[in-house]
Amino acid sequence: METCNDVMTKDPIWCLRDESVVQAARLMQSQNIGSIPVVANDLARTLVGIVTYRALALCVVAEGIDPRTISVGDVMTRGVVTCYPDDSLQLALDAMAEHQLRRIPVIDYDARLVGIIAQADIATRTDEPEKTAAVVKEISQ
Repeated sequence: METCNDVMTKDPIWCLRDESVVQAARLMQSQNIGSIPVVANDLARTLVGIVTYRALALCVVAEGIDPRTISVGDVMTRGVVTCYPDDSLQLALDAMAEHQLRRIPVIDYDARLVGIIAQADIATRTDEPEKTAAVVKEISQ
């Protein structure tokens, strides 16, 4: 059985909760990603949330808020579903399906961000196309 460590993207892109949403949006654009884990500070990298392009669109743009005046911490999702590097990949897949997540952050036992698993990681880093299809189906429902 594969572990989360086997398929995760190690040392993922992250942002700080006090950064502006403009900075987060530019990072998403430059890295071609749809969400960014949010950490408390860049030294400890303790995971405190996740910000998505959807949150930026719905909580900032749709509300007519000046994105230069609002921080990532104001729009991030708290209480993020996570997994640990030594968890079985199946545990992460089940959590992604149950919570309809396209990505799941991987933390160590000190809540430090160490990786992220995205649908693409599952598709490209496992030899089980049926598992990938099942996960995508569950998440999309």
